[in-house]
Amino acid sequence: MTRRHRPLRNAAAALCGLLVLQPACTTLSISQEQQLGEQSSRQLGGQLEFVTDAAVVRYVDGIGREIVAAAGPQPYAYRFFVVNDAELNAFALPAGYIYIHTAVVLQAQNVSELAGVVAHEVGHVAERHVAQNYNRQRNTGIVYQVFAVAASIFVGGYAAAGGQMLGQLAAVAYVNQFTREAETQADDFAIDVLPRAGYAPRGLVTFFETLKRQGGARPPTFLSSHPATEDRIAHAASRIARANLRAGLRVTDDGALEIVQRRIRMLEERAHTQ
Repeated sequence: MTRRHRPLRNAAAALCGLLVLQPACTTLSISQEQQLGEQSSRQLGGQLEFVTDAAVVRYVDGIGREIVAAAGPQPYAYRFFVVNDAELNAFALPAGYIYIHTAVVLQAQNVSELAGVVAHEVGHVAERHVAQNYNRQRNTGIVYQVFAVAASIFVGGYAAAGGQMLGQLAAVAYVNQFTREAETQADDFAIDVLPRAGYAPRGLVTFFETLKRQGGARPPTFLSSHPATEDRIAHAASRIARANLRAGLRVTDDGALEIVQRRIRMLEERAHTQ
């Protein structure tokens, strides 16, 4: 693991520590989840390399806001961040802190693909997967092991690797099974909400296909500990085929994505020359 990836493992450890302090007989409340998200985001804030270019941030945030509005009333104040990272990944912290790597923006072939990834992460928050994992762990009695792996829902392979090092393979398998269920649920959420936000949900499928082509022997972080890519493609495509979608859903956005991609590449080149 590179030094750059250690902060996410540290954040996962903090996440576990906070959860251990909660009573084992209760599910996280909304206010507890908000506190957890705020503290985790604050820890990451000084450790990740964020894109601060206003045009890039505004573009990704705009997509996120459209999706959140289409999802309906929620108790969370969503925040969207663009992380300068060449690894194909996106993750969500509790209570609406969502992080999209620049690699995802650059690899998206059109805006519907990027919107699909953002909607998937919004789904993790809206479906309260952290709180569900907390409630689920009561039956294992292994708080640290369970939550180090459960954090993989939010920070991908970084936290998952740390969790597996803690041992107790039964707890790992238990939470990983839930993670697969959570990923499918987040996919379903995205497929439902994207048309309401005006985006074609097919972009979620085509982005999965991109990940599959690039995965090789080891899948990208965005797919680590997740359902098999082929299964996700088949499931999502089947749901979309059964949906009664209205005409005119957005696939492209008149070149706006391409402009943002060029800005990111320009920023990367400028950083390399400094």
